[in-house]
Amino acid sequence: MPHILSRYILKETLGAWLGVTGVLLVILLTNQLASVLARAAEQGFPRGVVLELVGFGTLSNLAVLLPIGLLLGVVVALGRLYHDSEMTAVLACGVDRWRIHAPIALIALAVAILVAWLTLIGAPSAAARVEALRASALQAGEFAPITPGRFRSFGGGSVVLYATSVSSDGTLERVFVKRVRESRYEIAVAARARHEVSADGDLHQLTLYEGERYEGVPGSREFRIVRFATNVIPVRIPPVGARSGELDATPTLSLLRSDNPALRAELHWRMATPLMVFVLAMLAVPMSRLRPRQGRYARVWLAIVVYFIYFSLASAVKVWMAKGQIPAVLGLWWVHAFVVVLTLSLIVLPDLRARLRHQDRPLPLRAS
Repeated sequence: MPHILSRYILKETLGAWLGVTGVLLVILLTNQLASVLARAAEQGFPRGVVLELVGFGTLSNLAVLLPIGLLLGVVVALGRLYHDSEMTAVLACGVDRWRIHAPIALIALAVAILVAWLTLIGAPSAAARVEALRASALQAGEFAPITPGRFRSFGGGSVVLYATSVSSDGTLERVFVKRVRESRYEIAVAARARHEVSADGDLHQLTLYEGERYEGVPGSREFRIVRFATNVIPVRIPPVGARSGELDATPTLSLLRSDNPALRAELHWRMATPLMVFVLAMLAVPMSRLRPRQGRYARVWLAIVVYFIYFSLASAVKVWMAKGQIPAVLGLWWVHAFVVVLTLSLIVLPDLRARLRHQDRPLPLRAS
């Protein structure tokens, strides 16, 4: 009986977890694709890197998606068993509640190992690859030919160019240029323009002919209008790998060797995420208990609230660690300890109350 029950719970939970995680993954992929396509259209990324950016970006975010997917999967699976009175029948047969936790713990351990690999190895490598692809795509987009009738950005988006048409000798006709310098905007319109790139490839030069330039700060009445015969706009190309110092792309070994509070906070976060998977899975078991006539999804909202409180508290502690307000020795462990104590209390207290009620119940009198 225990082995049959464990296999049954394992099957139900795996199915629910895969279903919920699949839905969340589709939502994540949709958001990633929309974001990457918008950035590719704005900055002129080559078409070949779009799918790579989506794939590596999704891999970087899987470590956040899998814990909530497992939590909801356990709540949905056990909620169905409680709703259909299957769990009530199992407990009425004298099965220990701890046997229900065994298959959930097995799944949680496997998912925690996967999340550990993602957070410690896979996600940092994917994030570094995303930054490299994004930088190389931006660099390639800087040298792509100008297409008439389409907006084109230079210098990481600091300059936007639009040309109505391009003549046979490469001269741009009926040109619009927007340039942002700190909080000041420069808008120029010209009849003609030439686009040239320096020999070392580090500088764009836009030469405008016969036009007007409008300069000012948005929302301010101070602006000026300048008419010009020739106006030269130099645009510096950002270097490749300018954002290589991102925390999420830093290898875990580099975090281990560093005493920087921000890097130590990132290391604690990566080590804490697999533990969060296991704790949430165990917390989902008592959380999925239903009262009679409750719907099978009645506890889903509670699971989502608990996850966001847990995740938000851990994120806040990570920020406090990075600012040096919490010692590195304490780290995120006290957050997990609090949730572990809450989980154990929810598991143990119902059985303890049942035993106390049984002890306080008077024994029936025997007929003489």
